[in-house]
Amino acid sequence: MSEDRIMMSHGSGGRISHELISNLFLPRFNNDILKKLDDSAVFKIKDNRLAFSTDSYVINPIFFPGGDIGKLAIYGTVNDISMSGAIPLYISVGFVLEEGFLMSDLEEILKSMKEAAKKANVLIICGDTKVVERGSADKLFINTSGLGVIEEGIDISGKNAKVGDLIILSGSVGDHGIAVISKRGQFEFEVEIESDCAPLSNLVQHMLSCTKNINVLRDPTRGGIATTLNEIADKSKVSIKIYEDKIPIKKSVLGACEMLGFDPLYIANEGKLVAIVSKKDASGLLNHMRKHPLAKDSEIIGEVTEGKVGRVTMKTLIGSTRILDMMIGELLPRIC
Repeated sequence: MSEDRIMMSHGSGGRISHELISNLFLPRFNNDILKKLDDSAVFKIKDNRLAFSTDSYVINPIFFPGGDIGKLAIYGTVNDISMSGAIPLYISVGFVLEEGFLMSDLEEILKSMKEAAKKANVLIICGDTKVVERGSADKLFINTSGLGVIEEGIDISGKNAKVGDLIILSGSVGDHGIAVISKRGQFEFEVEIESDCAPLSNLVQHMLSCTKNINVLRDPTRGGIATTLNEIADKSKVSIKIYEDKIPIKKSVLGACEMLGFDPLYIANEGKLVAIVSKKDASGLLNHMRKHPLAKDSEIIGEVTEGKVGRVTMKTLIGSTRILDMMIGELLPRIC
C-alpha cells in the first residue's frame, strides 16, 4: 500500500487544493481569523482594522508577456489585501534562488518589483534571501506578505453574498493564463496575448468612493472565475447564476482556449476582480467602475439566487443551463 503524496493538482486552486486546505491545514491551524479563508486575514489591533496576506510565486516561465515573477509577486499581494477593501501599505519579500541563476535576470526582476511597488503605492520594508543547490529549485521562487488598513464602514468577505445581489466582473478573463502558457515553448499564437497583471488597489478605492455597500470582492486567480464563484457560493451558503453572453473574453484568448481545449472560465487572471453588491447599488457602481482604466470593460455577469447551496450555474449562449463546478485537476500548473 503506497502512501498518499502531494500532486501538482494540489496547487491548482481548484477542488483538490480546497480539500487539502480544508482537511489538512485548517484543522491544525484553525482559529476565528483563519477559518474565514478570505484572500486576506482581517483583524483589529486597538482601534485599527488591518488586512494581512501572504503568497508564494513559482511561475514558469519567470518572464512572460506583460510581466515577470517580481511584478506578479508585488501585484498579487497588493490585490489580495485589496479584496478586503483595505489600502495596502507595506510588503515583505523573500527570495529562494537556485545556484547558477543569472545575476542579470535577478537585477531585472528587482527593478520590476521596485517599479510595481511604486505604482501600487506600497513600501517593501523587509525581506530575506536564501540560495539552494543547483537542481533544488527552479531558478527563483518569491514569497511576499503584505499589510493594509481598512477604513470604517467597510465589511467585505466571501461569506457576505446575499440572495438578490448582482455580480460584476471588471473585465475580460483568461488573459494571464494564456499569456504564460504561450511562452512555455509548445505553442505559437498569431497574436501575442499579454497578461492582465495589474494592481487593483486603486480600482477598489475608486469603487468604495461610489459605495461602501460592497459585500464581496475577489480576484479570480488560480481556477479562474468559475472556481472563485464556487468558493463564494459555498462560503455564503447561496446559489449563483451567471450568463455566458455577459462574460467579456478577448477573441485572441477565446481562440487560444478553443485550440488548446481550455475553458476560459477556469483560466487564471491577475488583474481582474469579481464584486458582489446589492441590486440597488449595482448599476451605479458599474457605471462608476467603467470610468477607471482597469475596469472600462466591466459587466454585470450574474446574480445570487436561492437554490442548492454552493451551486454555480451558467445560462449558455444557446439557452441551456450548465453547472460550473469547482475546477478539478491541474489545468495550467505553476501559473502564479
